[in-house]
Amino acid sequence: MRPMPLNVLGTELEECSRDPLTGFYRTGCCETGSEDSGFHLICIEATAEFLVFSKACGNDLSTARPELGFPGILPGDRWCLCAERWQQALDAGVAPPVHLQATHLLALEFVDLADLRQHAKA
Repeated sequence: MRPMPLNVLGTELEECSRDPLTGFYRTGCCETGSEDSGFHLICIEATAEFLVFSKACGNDLSTARPELGFPGILPGDRWCLCAERWQQALDAGVAPPVHLQATHLLALEFVDLADLRQHAKA
């Protein structure tokens, strides 16, 4: 049995979402591995403003793609987001709320913990 990954708080990584099922590996957790070139590490709670921003950046998360098993993300849904996209949204002033307990420790290689804490969802 492999050890449980850690979150940005240094404790065991918690599940982000099973409905919709998220994570690069669709385990519900923001885990990563060598196949995950996007580093889907940050557990967000989607906002309408962020979804519009992401679509404008070429990453349409709100449109369902049944052929890919992707239900589309709605405001309020939790989702494992690419770390660089979250930083991009932060820089644009539209960063979605973050669930720190479900955000992988490796996210700190891309974003600042203080920024994540400022956007932490209780």
